[in-house]
Amino acid sequence: MYDVIIVGAGPAGASAALFTAKAGKKTLVLDNDQSMTKAAWVENHYGVPEIEGPKLLQTGKDQAEKLGAEFVKTQVNNVKKVDGQRVTVGTDDGDYEAEHVILTTGGNTKLAEMSGIKTTEGTEPRIKTIIDTDHAGKTSVEGVWAAGTVAGVSVHTIITAGDGAKVAINVLTEMNGERYVDHDVLKSK
Repeated sequence: MYDVIIVGAGPAGASAALFTAKAGKKTLVLDNDQSMTKAAWVENHYGVPEIEGPKLLQTGKDQAEKLGAEFVKTQVNNVKKVDGQRVTVGTDDGDYEAEHVILTTGGNTKLAEMSGIKTTEGTEPRIKTIIDTDHAGKTSVEGVWAAGTVAGVSVHTIITAGDGAKVAINVLTEMNGERYVDHDVLKSK
C-alpha cells in the first residue's frame, strides 16, 4: 500500500510527487503519457528561460524519482474509497491502494465522473468541466484530492505546478496532523 497515489504526471502531478516523496511518503504516480504539456512550448515558467513541454515533463519526473517517487505508465480506470480508510485505484495493470489519491488529469474529468466524484462547470477557455474541490483540494470522496487544471486552475504550467504543490502540502498536513512546511536551506560552501 502507498501513502499517496497521484494520477497524472504533468506539472501538477510531478510537483505534488516532489513534495510527498521528499516528505518521506511512499508515493506512486500513475500516468498514461497524455499530458497536454507534451505539445507545449513554454517561455513563461519561472526558473526556466524556455523549454519544450516534453523536456519539462521529463525534468519533473526525474526530480520526483530522485526524491523517491515511483512512476508507472498505465491507464487508470476508476478510483474507489474502500473500508473507510483507503482508496483503491484501478488500472489496466491491476489495482493499487493508498491512504490519499491526488487527481491531476489536466483537462480530463472522465475518470472523476466514472468514479462518482462530483464535477462542476469550468471557467477556463476550452475546459468545460472540472472536479469540484474545496479550497484545500479535497473532492466529494474522502481521501481523494484534485490539483491543477482538472481542479479549475489556469492551464499555465507554472500555475498547475504550484497548485500540485499546494494540494500535496495539504495532504501532508492532514497525514501528519499538523501544518507541513518544507523549506530547504542553502548549504554553506
